[in-house]
Amino acid sequence: MSIMKQSSKALDRPLAEWFTAISLGQIKLPRFQRFEAWDRNRITSFLNTVVHNLPIGVTLVLEVGDEEKFVSRHIVTAEKDGNPKVSQHLLDGQQRLTAFWRSIHNNYEWETYFVHIPEFDVEGEKEEGEEISIRHCARYMKAGQRYPLWADEPRYCLYRGLIPVNLLRPADIQAEIDAWVSAATATYNPDDNDPEFASKIRKFMAIQEKVKGQIVSLRERIAHFNLPYLSLPVTTEKEVALQVFINMNTNSKPLSRYDIIVAEVESATGNSLHDLQEKLTADYPKVQNYYELPFQILATSALLQDKLPNERGMIDMCKTKMVDNWDTMSKCLGRMADFLDAQGVYDRQRLPTNAVLAVIAASYSLIPEHGDFRGKAEKLLQRYLWSAFFTDRYENSAASRAYNDFRNLRELLQNPAFEDSDLVKVPALNRSEHPLVTVEELMSADWPKRETIRGRGILSVANYLGAIDFADGQKANFQSLQNREYHHLFPDALLKEAEINSFLALNCALVTWKTNRTIGRKDPLDYLQDRTDWTDEQTVEQRLKTHLIPVACLKNGKYDSLEGNDRLAKIREDFQVFLSTRAQLVSLAVSRLANGESISPESLSQTSYLPPTVPDQPVMLFTVPAV
Repeated sequence: MSIMKQSSKALDRPLAEWFTAISLGQIKLPRFQRFEAWDRNRITSFLNTVVHNLPIGVTLVLEVGDEEKFVSRHIVTAEKDGNPKVSQHLLDGQQRLTAFWRSIHNNYEWETYFVHIPEFDVEGEKEEGEEISIRHCARYMKAGQRYPLWADEPRYCLYRGLIPVNLLRPADIQAEIDAWVSAATATYNPDDNDPEFASKIRKFMAIQEKVKGQIVSLRERIAHFNLPYLSLPVTTEKEVALQVFINMNTNSKPLSRYDIIVAEVESATGNSLHDLQEKLTADYPKVQNYYELPFQILATSALLQDKLPNERGMIDMCKTKMVDNWDTMSKCLGRMADFLDAQGVYDRQRLPTNAVLAVIAASYSLIPEHGDFRGKAEKLLQRYLWSAFFTDRYENSAASRAYNDFRNLRELLQNPAFEDSDLVKVPALNRSEHPLVTVEELMSADWPKRETIRGRGILSVANYLGAIDFADGQKANFQSLQNREYHHLFPDALLKEAEINSFLALNCALVTWKTNRTIGRKDPLDYLQDRTDWTDEQTVEQRLKTHLIPVACLKNGKYDSLEGNDRLAKIREDFQVFLSTRAQLVSLAVSRLANGESISPESLSQTSYLPPTVPDQPVMLFTVPAV
């Protein structure tokens, strides 16, 4: 009788061992694996799982013998000189290990990762029982420097309760840790002549020891965190390994929090949450356009019970009260959808951050359907909405920040006589804590089809202004946007020629295009004309205004007569002027929207602006103030 052999073996491996194997080049990726796909939110979530020592799914490796079965590559930024001996191919778990490797070195270009220690946070909002968590800081370049500057200054990091994740990597870096702690705590070190020197030096040393102690504890937690793996033996056929890889990446659907709460509600009340949800959808169909309806239901219900709009709050809230509040919650979600529609935010694909949904919905429980106060209250919500889109308020800890913003909005809404001077009570509206985005940050904002707050925010400004389609003349709304595409204003091929990243939010417009996809490296205006059913130029220019697109900057782009370096230099200069000009238009629009004002393309034409790179002639379609 034959005996079946075990197909694979589950093994434990702490992150410290994964780190060593990656650093030595012993683990590589089959070339058929996709490249990095996780955004900063997924990376933050993964790192939070690690620092809280929560369980995580297994990875999958294929043992490598004398010869690799697949052409392979190193994990990004873990490239090694020479030809190290490869012992394993990583079939599943690339995103987790890439996120771990890159964050633990903090070598991402556009973000830096920190551990937030609440007890060290001098400036932050304190929450009872707040836990250690991972936070990220978005980075951008300005005048050759990487901003914000504080993210590279230890003392300012510690003031915010932040320790850079790279200090936690499982390597011999004690000197690096000591240097950072010394710089971070230097302000507590008293002068030798200070009359209170003895007490202050003791305090200084105690602070240093506490910071070092936290770093040591976190380093131990990360080093010993278990990331288990399944091991396919060396004898596994190449075709079998490929099939296992496909299955591991397509067959997983874990039980959701909503699935669990459905069972809890039915157990506690005898009501079917699915039946209630169907009624909500029938009564307020627009709500489902903005995000997964279960999330909106649970997050809004949690806020209405004064709970955090996250998994913890959803678990803690009373399920019986949730059902009792159902009609109120449903109506609030319906009014939220109408409000977002009026603000030019039409669907999930164009929503900059879902953190605002429950806050706005729950706020409507305090806003009458008619009367003068409704207008005042909705002006407050407008200020909150656009501030959420164009400050750093929701870059990290979105649920806890949404909770704090809601509690302060609630306080204002419960007092109909609130004044503008009271707005600073709402953290998202406090400009000293959360200033509006700068022109430079707008210029570096990522392509809005990706899930980026700033990129989608820029698109939302255009949609607020109507974003009239270049070709068919339709204004932006939910239906018309379903037929539009994200497209470049300066064509991708042209910018690639000049080695420029074309996938920037300010280089994007959401419009309907013809089916011809073979247009090459044309001048911007010619490119647009070829891609759309162009009407007369004056009409199209008026439509471009509604996207805050400075047409005159596009008209400058004439490159057919130029060659070599002259051509490349003009492309780069014109694109920079275009970005700067459009960024200032968007910045002006944002400042007014975040102040609760209504805007139109014409209302943004009050003062003149002359780009410094074109000193002899205005290049604006319409004028903006210098920033």
